[in-house]
Amino acid sequence: MTEATRIGLLSDIHANAVALRAVLDDMEPVDALLCAGDIVGYGPSPQACLNMVRDRSIPTVVGNHDRNVVRGMTWESGDEYARRVLSTDDLEWLEDLPRELQLFDERLKIVHDHPDEQDRYTEPADFSPTLLEDEDVLVLGHTHIQHAETFDDGLVINPGSVGQPRDGDPDAAYGVVDLSDLSVDLCRVPYDIERVQQRIEGTSISGRNGERLVFD
Repeated sequence: MTEATRIGLLSDIHANAVALRAVLDDMEPVDALLCAGDIVGYGPSPQACLNMVRDRSIPTVVGNHDRNVVRGMTWESGDEYARRVLSTDDLEWLEDLPRELQLFDERLKIVHDHPDEQDRYTEPADFSPTLLEDEDVLVLGHTHIQHAETFDDGLVINPGSVGQPRDGDPDAAYGVVDLSDLSVDLCRVPYDIERVQQRIEGTSISGRNGERLVFD
């Protein structure tokens, strides 16, 4: 995968198919899509979200919720639900996800959390050129906080959470990076949150997971 210029960035989908569809419909044409992990967890539609990612062959790295669901270390109700409803094939696909990917002639690295330490949060205050190695663009997720910074050595980007933002804006978040000029657009799109909350009510998932779609 070397020819792409405009790259759509997804992260922290968290089994929110309504938000993911809104993002995919809203995004202007791109040459490729990437996902920084946590397809599952918290939300009511793990199967639908996995299908959308798999059907599009979107290169994806493993998130902590993805890993927990595979291992049966389900510490929250959305993880427990995903573990119960996903097929063996789905779980095997999640298990095979890599910790990081380097793509586009190694100009872009994508990892869920922190390039040096699994499960470590990389908050906006932690963005610095020391996170970059030889790549021009580092893409991160995990915090659910949309943020990007440009340094002399390149870009560090968190496209934000598709399915459960935690930066005070409940709209679904995503990003688009242009490798030709190392620019990035951080985007938001509204979606039907009430519909997702209603879906959660019809499952074993805690109602708190629906509430935080609005209040986190």
